[in-house]
Amino acid sequence: MALSFDLFGTLVTADRPSEPWDAVAAALMTRSVRVPDDWEDAYRSAHRDYDRGREAPLDEHVRLALDSRGIEVTEETATEAVLDAFDSPVTVRNGAIDAVDAAAQRGPVAICSNCSVPGLVERTLERAAIEARSDHAFDAVVTSVGCGWRKPHPNIFEATADALDVALADLVHVGDDARTDGGAGRVGAQSMLLEDRSLPAIAEQLREGELC
Repeated sequence: MALSFDLFGTLVTADRPSEPWDAVAAALMTRSVRVPDDWEDAYRSAHRDYDRGREAPLDEHVRLALDSRGIEVTEETATEAVLDAFDSPVTVRNGAIDAVDAAAQRGPVAICSNCSVPGLVERTLERAAIEARSDHAFDAVVTSVGCGWRKPHPNIFEATADALDVALADLVHVGDDARTDGGAGRVGAQSMLLEDRSLPAIAEQLREGELC
């Protein structure tokens, strides 16, 4: 058996800007990028089509939004600005460390997270110091922006199982969102939702061998 955990809302809580276009604009301006007067409209408009279930990387979206207003920016600058705009303090949720430790005693463990900001999941894990506070490191970190597909698409769960070198049927995914994380149970894995049992309860069941 292998386990994967959703990150945001499951293992950690994090503040996110209520007006992300303003946060991105501020990060761009600190890098001497001219932000158009109608930036909110540009940011909130679609600038390319994505297949259903595909992740839309936010740094790409920002570059396309600026380009639509005749402003060029490098990929590196857009990526750094977007990451800075969304990087914020995080709080590790009650029971998260115990759940990760208990899972690692049963088999390989991964993060499987929807996130459109490149590097944000990794930065959040650093901020939360889950691995430093746990007895085990994650065997894999799978993100939607990294693999190209968002939960509940089967591809992200398949990518997680592949990263842990297990069959999809042997993967248990823990998350807080029935629509996205619950998708694991609809594609051949097993899903466990925090609305049904808490992280401390999951840790206890793992240690007692009640999860399979």
